[in-house]
Amino acid sequence: MREHDMLEKEEIFSKVLRAGRRTYFFDVRATKADDYYITITESKKFTEEDGSFHFKKHKIYLYKEDFTAFAEILGEMTSYVLNHKGEEVISERHQKDFKKDFTSEKSDDYIIPETSAFTNLEFDDI
Repeated sequence: MREHDMLEKEEIFSKVLRAGRRTYFFDVRATKADDYYITITESKKFTEEDGSFHFKKHKIYLYKEDFTAFAEILGEMTSYVLNHKGEEVISERHQKDFKKDFTSEKSDDYIIPETSAFTNLEFDDI
């Protein structure tokens, strides 16, 4: 197969969603048997102290046999979140003027977890 033909197959249909430091790429691709599937790629920009930056990418492959169940669960999960918390973003990290004073006395409302409670995981493309 010529390189030009392969490029055409790779770019069947695409959409991009830019969301702050994250960008989501939705792509329709073709299998070797010329059937279609979807890839969803999250690309997140990380800036280093010296001003340089790099991107981390995570990818999901979604095949036709899973479309219905995936769409149903995604719809159910998004409805649950919106019904219980509304559409307003309430995360402190998303407030431009947010400055948390971590030196003040701890309250029952805000507990700083021990770092040993976390596991560092990295998810690479499949």
